[in-house]
Amino acid sequence: MKKFMAKMIAIFIILVSATAHAAQLIKRDGSSTVYPITEAVAEEFQRVKKGKTKVTVGISGTGFKKFCGDETDISDASRPIKPTEVDLCK
Repeated sequence: MKKFMAKMIAIFIILVSATAHAAQLIKRDGSSTVYPITEAVAEEFQRVKKGKTKVTVGISGTGFKKFCGDETDISDASRPIKPTEVDLCK
C-alpha cells in the first residue's frame, strides 16, 4: 500500500507541477469512487508542500466536462473517458 501511495503522490505531483507554480490552488473533480484515493494523495501533497498549495477535491459526475472547460486542473474517473468527452477537450 505504501508503494501504491508513493506512486500516486508522484503522479499527482507531476500532473500538477506546472499548475502549482502558476497558482496556489489546484482544483480536482471527478468520481466519488476514487475520491478516497484522491483525497489521500491531495493531503500528502499538501503536507509535502507544507501548506503552500491548497488542493480542492470535489465530487461530481461532471469531472471530465469541467476539466475540458478549464474549470479544474485534474479530473479522475473510475471509467475510461468517452469519445464525446474527448471531443469537448478539442
